[in-house]
Amino acid sequence: QVQLVESGGGLVQAGGSLRLSCAASGRTFSSYGMAWFRQAPGKEREFVAGIRRSEAWTYYADSVKGRFTISRDNAMNTVYLQMNRLKPEDTAVYYCAAANSGSYSLTSSGYDYWGQGTQVTVSS
Repeated sequence: QVQLVESGGGLVQAGGSLRLSCAASGRTFSSYGMAWFRQAPGKEREFVAGIRRSEAWTYYADSVKGRFTISRDNAMNTVYLQMNRLKPEDTAVYYCAAANSGSYSLTSSGYDYWGQGTQVTVSS
């Protein structure tokens, strides 16, 4: 069992940056595949970025590629999402997710644990 707690959301102007953090409990964080999803009002939850337990493997949704960077610090049991050049369409609740498989999945059903979410609002 792992608990995930996101932080770092807030209100930012278009073109600005935010860094989200997701702190995980437990001693086996390094074995989990991790990902960030987001959900805007009236829309389905969508994949944003994923990272395997081996930090060398990452994957991004086309909508954020080149602007967002996912990383992890296994010593700190934390995964990050650095978001640059933010756009109003990035506004959503951002969720952290962990997969027992150690890999990442583009669908939410591939994850076993979820955080409570953190709101990101980008003003135009």
